[in-house]
Amino acid sequence: MSKHILIVGGGYVGMYTAMGLRRLVRSGEVRVTVVDPKGYMTYQPFLAETVGGAVEPRHVVAPLGRVLKGVRVLTGHVTRVDHAARSAEFRPVQGPARTIAYDILVMAAGSVIRTLPIAGLAEHAVGFKTIGEAVHLRNHVLGQLAAAVSTDDEQVRRRALTFVVVGGGFSGVEALAEMQGLADEATRYHDGIEPADLSWTLVEATQRILPELHEDLGRWTVDALRGRGVDVRLGARLASAEGGVAVLSDGTALDAGTLVWAAGGRPNPLAAASGLPVDRLGRIQATEYLTVAGLEDAFAAGDGAAVPDLTRPGEFTGPNAQHAVRQAKLLARNLVAHVRGRRLKPYRHAYLGSVAGLGHHQGVAQVYRLRLTGFLGWLAHRAYHLAWVPTVNHKARVLADWALSMFFRRETVQLGAIEHADEEFRAAAELPRAA
Repeated sequence: MSKHILIVGGGYVGMYTAMGLRRLVRSGEVRVTVVDPKGYMTYQPFLAETVGGAVEPRHVVAPLGRVLKGVRVLTGHVTRVDHAARSAEFRPVQGPARTIAYDILVMAAGSVIRTLPIAGLAEHAVGFKTIGEAVHLRNHVLGQLAAAVSTDDEQVRRRALTFVVVGGGFSGVEALAEMQGLADEATRYHDGIEPADLSWTLVEATQRILPELHEDLGRWTVDALRGRGVDVRLGARLASAEGGVAVLSDGTALDAGTLVWAAGGRPNPLAAASGLPVDRLGRIQATEYLTVAGLEDAFAAGDGAAVPDLTRPGEFTGPNAQHAVRQAKLLARNLVAHVRGRRLKPYRHAYLGSVAGLGHHQGVAQVYRLRLTGFLGWLAHRAYHLAWVPTVNHKARVLADWALSMFFRRETVQLGAIEHADEEFRAAAELPRAA
């Protein structure tokens, strides 16, 4: 009898696991359902280049229905899992909720943005985890430049030209770097604004940035950013954002027209809410075979799972795309082995290294013991991530975007109106009618 495999989450783990199952299973052996709130997988390392305009937004997302032919893809949220009953509560984007029965569960819900109870944060900051936030930031940065050049009020101008990013990890550093590159380019088309007029601040609570890279590369990045006029504040935290004023723990107050929160993520709370075994951080307790500890017919991998790192006893694999994709490929093979009653294989993968793009044709890269900075680091960053972009179709589109950006200046059109496309129609409908 065909087994029904329910995959909760369509990110790296969910999509690549489903792709692997399509290739490995026999006809009629299993039925696979993937549930995801968005219906597409986002290649997150290119979110920053989406902000900068080097890559088109649609080229960094893979629609699950297109990529996973033969797999049932449902768009909506799994709100609760009852594994004892082998059922999940599903709330679609439209229509009533319903229950999905399954035989085997794969938890691949990943992580959500981690926020703190900081006054004004929710009202005045924007996150940096989704394609929507990347597009919003691009429009917002360009809109702030337009606002600055259109006002005679010096306080309004100064606020519009002040940009603060909280978080010195890959997301925060790359977001700031690409935002700065976009803004510097856009000032060419605004009389009265020069790149030196813009204020950029990176806030990091620890004493170093890019912690997954060697300390020397982190220090090089700090020097490179400071050389471009970025105020890098190490050992500082955001204490308040009330009124849009970013108050730091060292007493500095920045009236910021742009405040980006990129201070990391936390495991999706679905697992804990469903009674699955989790650790103190909320990660699903997994084994080296990518099974959920203590449960039958349950698997987990990726950001939301605490997978033992067999290359570093006592530690867990990091929450990054490299581990997620490799875990997914093994997970697909282990699922097939589980269905056929065969032995599972443990996950063992030594971390290859990391790369980061810093805009302005600069980057840093660490692959094993090799460390690259500047232009070579930037090339390594692009080559590394291009290799991981899913599907040949998306690789070609990203390459085409990069090729065009070599010969033409980036587009600096602000399309913020698309975020509220119905406002003009509603305003027109409320106008008094002619007699």
